[in-house]
Amino acid sequence: MDTSLSYGKDYHFLPITSVQSGKGHEVSSDLYCYTIQIVNIVFIGTKDNWVLVDAGMPKSAPDIISTAEKRFGNSKPKCIILTHGHFDHVGAIIELIKHWDIPVYAHELELPYLTGKQSYPNPDPSVEGGLLAKTSFLYPIEPITLGSYVHPLPANGTIPLLTDWRWIHTPGHTRGHISLFREKDHALIAGDAFINVKQDSLYKVLTQTEEISGPPRYLTTDWKKAKQSVLMLQSLQPHIAITGHGLPLSGVDLSGQLDNLVAHFDEHAIPDYGKYLEH
Repeated sequence: MDTSLSYGKDYHFLPITSVQSGKGHEVSSDLYCYTIQIVNIVFIGTKDNWVLVDAGMPKSAPDIISTAEKRFGNSKPKCIILTHGHFDHVGAIIELIKHWDIPVYAHELELPYLTGKQSYPNPDPSVEGGLLAKTSFLYPIEPITLGSYVHPLPANGTIPLLTDWRWIHTPGHTRGHISLFREKDHALIAGDAFINVKQDSLYKVLTQTEEISGPPRYLTTDWKKAKQSVLMLQSLQPHIAITGHGLPLSGVDLSGQLDNLVAHFDEHAIPDYGKYLEH
């Protein structure tokens, strides 16, 4: 076991939750979405052959492990895939690594934030949005250190241990943000490239009001790339989408809302003001 694993000094539990917390959604026979407070993790696969996508909120490891055991018994995941390294997507990762002793994969541009080298840019409490945007200065941004457990994803778009899936670089929200796509059923795991709840609104987060939106405004630093990423994901014509926040979507509901987001991205996704707009 690598003893150098550590969270940043600003790591802490955040008492934010929603009505969906603790609930799971069977998206398909081998695709399960589970909500931890306000963020989703994804289980891909079946017993003895499964992978975890993202690692939830701080202090959520017992909930993740319990949910995994209910679904897969004593079988542990082959690896953890990270869509990106923000605090709500890696909140329990060190405890999960220690419990399962498994590798982690992320985009090479995300590795500085996962190897203790670089903090994320500061959140933007001044950005247009609701209470969660205003309080975003409280969110952890210091790098975590995963030591020898974290590895770059293969440059050719393949995903270790997930032969049917490929990863797609979808930057904007972070430099190394990725989404996952499976061609055979057009299933998409979008991470925070786009989400299905207005994440800066506390009321909408608490109630999980469904609304396809751009990435969370208070942590998105490159809106030009964020828009390009959404355009690219729309071009895949996904039939199923699991986003980092909000309920899974499918069918006409997904295609209609995603088309609308693309058509009105500048108006609905990009904030009217905020310190990262110049980028």
